Amino acid sequence: MRKVDGTAEVRVRLKKGRERPVDRGSAWVFSGAVEEASGGEAGAGAVADVVASDGRWVGRGLWDPDGEVCVRVMTRKEKDQLDGAWLERRVRAAAELRFGLYGGPAEWRETTGYRMVFSEADGLSGLVADLYGDWLSIQLGSAAWAGRAEAAAGALMAATGAKGAGFRWGEGAGRGRAALPELPAGNAPETAAFRENGAVFEAGTRGGQKTGFYLDQRDNRAAVARLAKGRRVLSAYCYTGGFEVAAARAGAASVEGWDSSEAALAQARRHHELNGTGGAVAGYEAADVPSRLRKARDRGESWDLIVLDPPKLVGSRAGLERGLRGYKDINLLAMKLLSPGGVLATFSCSGLVDAATFRTAVGWAARDCGREVRIVGDLGQPGDHPRLAGSGECDYLKGLVAVVE
Repeated sequence: MRKVDGTAEVRVRLKKGRERPVDRGSAWVFSGAVEEASGGEAGAGAVADVVASDGRWVGRGLWDPDGEVCVRVMTRKEKDQLDGAWLERRVRAAAELRFGLYGGPAEWRETTGYRMVFSEADGLSGLVADLYGDWLSIQLGSAAWAGRAEAAAGALMAATGAKGAGFRWGEGAGRGRAALPELPAGNAPETAAFRENGAVFEAGTRGGQKTGFYLDQRDNRAAVARLAKGRRVLSAYCYTGGFEVAAARAGAASVEGWDSSEAALAQARRHHELNGTGGAVAGYEAADVPSRLRKARDRGESWDLIVLDPPKLVGSRAGLERGLRGYKDINLLAMKLLSPGGVLATFSCSGLVDAATFRTAVGWAARDCGREVRIVGDLGQPGDHPRLAGSGECDYLKGLVAVVE
């Protein structure tokens, strides 16, 4: 029978030298690093102790026997028991961090959407929770969390005052597995309204047809909006229109958005309706962005401010070179489409591409575009998406603002 006191059911012994990432702060133990798993027949969500090849204890986490990441390390303190009280403490600490940065819920008047739990950065690897107004959207990045999802939701509701939660599987949760467990039903509406810097948006709270929202770009949308007044704005990979709404509210002369997802574009149009900014919109277009940028080049189109916010172009180290070429190509095209003195706000959400490497890729584009390009700003993640000083697992979003003469 499954233990309920949080003590270990599985003992994972690593191959020689494979404890080093955990010692350096990584929360991920990959299945290929495991020499032996005693009690490994336990199901996903069992508590696992991780030891080095010489038997030295290195951490305790949640077990997922079928996952590519087979242990999510939660603590490096042997006294910690991964029980309900431990989960409540971790969730409360995550919420209090956000309260300290942004004020309590009663003070969230201009902005009511925040990331309340950010996986490894909050010591809860594989668990992500976003608060949209009164409702939580909880993403499970591992089957190891399936049995604790409702407990996590309860702890989050107690810590934040949220009315309820919806659940969804996070990106990559099913990697290496034949099937994922069924998610809890949840009690949140399919769509929740919230505010960001005074603008009104909607986000899906669970899996399905409704789109989510990228809270990590909140501060960057405000920064770009300050540059948008009187400019013709293009947002490529626009998703649900966050950058465009912010630009229109700031007085952009016109706003245009491209994305391959019709569902996202429909939600973008809805967001303009909610904010009364439809008059500034030149139009939304379903398009493959690189192809559409080349077509714009051939047509002689131009804009005064271009936002490039592509999805992750580098998903593995093997794909790094190809992904960097992709970043270089779209940035080169965007630079050529800017009017003299135009502004490029360009981003990468690929965790395997650090800020220096991304700047290098943008530099390649600058050298090839035949125009003077000056970087005038660096952008990144807001405080509710914290980064661990000793690990790169939560350090992923980086951006540059450049003026192209």
